[in-house]
Amino acid sequence: MNKQIPLGLSGSLTKAFIDSPLTPLLLFSAMIIGLVALNALPREEEPQISVPLVDIHVQTDGLKAIDGVKLVTEPLENIIKGIEGVEHVYSSTVDDRVTVTARFYVGTNADDAILRVHEKIRANMSRIPLGIPEPLIVGRGIDDVAIVALTLTPKPHAVERWSDNNLFHIAEDLLVEVSKLPDVGLSYLVGGRKDQIRVEPDPERLSLYGITLDQLVAKVKSANRSFLAGHIRERNRDLPVAAGQTLKGVPDIGLLLLSTRKGRPVYVRDVAKVVVGAAPVEHQVWYYGFDHEKDEARKGQGGHEQSEIVRRPAVTIALAKRAGANAVEIGEKILHQVELMRGRLIPDDVEVAVTRNYGATADDKANELLFHLGLATFSIVLLVGLVIG
Repeated sequence: MNKQIPLGLSGSLTKAFIDSPLTPLLLFSAMIIGLVALNALPREEEPQISVPLVDIHVQTDGLKAIDGVKLVTEPLENIIKGIEGVEHVYSSTVDDRVTVTARFYVGTNADDAILRVHEKIRANMSRIPLGIPEPLIVGRGIDDVAIVALTLTPKPHAVERWSDNNLFHIAEDLLVEVSKLPDVGLSYLVGGRKDQIRVEPDPERLSLYGITLDQLVAKVKSANRSFLAGHIRERNRDLPVAAGQTLKGVPDIGLLLLSTRKGRPVYVRDVAKVVVGAAPVEHQVWYYGFDHEKDEARKGQGGHEQSEIVRRPAVTIALAKRAGANAVEIGEKILHQVELMRGRLIPDDVEVAVTRNYGATADDKANELLFHLGLATFSIVLLVGLVIG
């Protein structure tokens, strides 16, 4: 008499599903759920691992680097090392400035990390010398990295008509429009020069009129101030009362009264020059590329030589995404929005070059991975079908 061998868990499941009409339905449902998950999951080129970095910036005016290390850097390092979750502490000290960076363990919540640093530093400010201003605390993370970089540069034939200051104005307006898109995170501009009003003192005139530089700086700083002094209530109306004076235009800066000399008033314009225009050149961004228009013209005439590389002023708009957002979708929306702005905010003789598109590269790598996974799955199913039947 043959004794029946127990099937066990796997055997029982196989017996239950091998002839069941529900089996094809379950397989079909699993495929549908997998496809939905594949489309819903955000695509990333790099793993989204939370490794929070917190920068502590301290302005130490008047302190040399060697003194800043002893008075500010070392006390700050000791404070930061006592925070729960801090793995490493880095510091950089130069004249008049100290930067300390705290790196937390992998998986630490970024908001919790910033809050811990804030609380710890505030509770130990007595260890920092008097006169040192409160530190600026800035959190850093993977989502602060720009996923799309758009570089505005004039076309080769229009280089003389466009400066980095003009490009900066266009980039500012374009940044405002693109930042309105959902899931667009930290955004900033690289390159270009802002408009500014500068008061450039003349040392000889200051000496002639007996005006010190501190007097001039204090007067300009305090000139454009007003504050709410109170309220007037009359006839069921509440009217605010403001004290102080605000400047109505650039000429008002030159008409600020500094002092009197021999009965004659001395104004700012007498000892300094008020300049309105682009900020002084401290750094510049350049875009190097070929003149494609000349290349096309040469090809039409039967030539094959490539034109020389042209250096053009440029301003780059860097756009990051919010945590958990799909980089592919955001990149496509940003580029679509830029196309809508052509002819409105972006002049015809200004070119917008996509110098970084994290979404496109992430999409390419994800598609390549899915292709290889599908190929491996098909090969395994085919092998099982041929061998087992």
